[in-house]
Amino acid sequence: MKTVFITGTGTDVGKTIASAVITEALEADYWKPVQAGFTEGTDAKTVAGLLSNTRSVIHPELYSLEMAASPHIAAREEGREISIDAIIDAHTRISSSNEWLIVEGAGGSLVPLNETVFVADLIMAMDVKVVIVSRNYLGSINHSLLTARVLHGMGIEVAGWIFNDHFMDYEAELVRWSGIPAIGSIPFSDQKDKAFIREQAALLAPKLKAML
Repeated sequence: MKTVFITGTGTDVGKTIASAVITEALEADYWKPVQAGFTEGTDAKTVAGLLSNTRSVIHPELYSLEMAASPHIAAREEGREISIDAIIDAHTRISSSNEWLIVEGAGGSLVPLNETVFVADLIMAMDVKVVIVSRNYLGSINHSLLTARVLHGMGIEVAGWIFNDHFMDYEAELVRWSGIPAIGSIPFSDQKDKAFIREQAALLAPKLKAML
């Protein structure tokens, strides 16, 4: 099974929508090991409700934390500690006949999972390819390039960018400045339903399969 880790340039940049599109495009399995905040539903349930294919399996979270906060804070509130070793062990134990597993991270790459380990450390330990999700908003150039530099500096292989929304047209510049290719863009839509995910998945599938 090939694992692809979906990280973002921050919170609320569209990782879950991008994960749903990629999962649908590859008919992959999906796993979000750390869910912080579930009073309004989980990302796994959101992805499950957006998929049309019948092959994908949604694997349960390893850590499901009630507080919508940084995972290390949410875990602390419940008297728990997130273990990177436990996540890696759970990843190796996921059994599936599927060729692909999409793993959605929590927040951005430097979100702390505990007092010493960040999401980027988990990615490096899992030794998997990464897709960076960047939503076009004022300030996202800085956030996007910082994310790219952190991952590059850690020797993490980034397959490409997925861009969300269209604040201004600077996607080509981010590609040039970062040296990371674009996989594609997901346009803004008020109707992010199964039909939308299916349509975007069909558009991105050829490039995803070629680049991953």
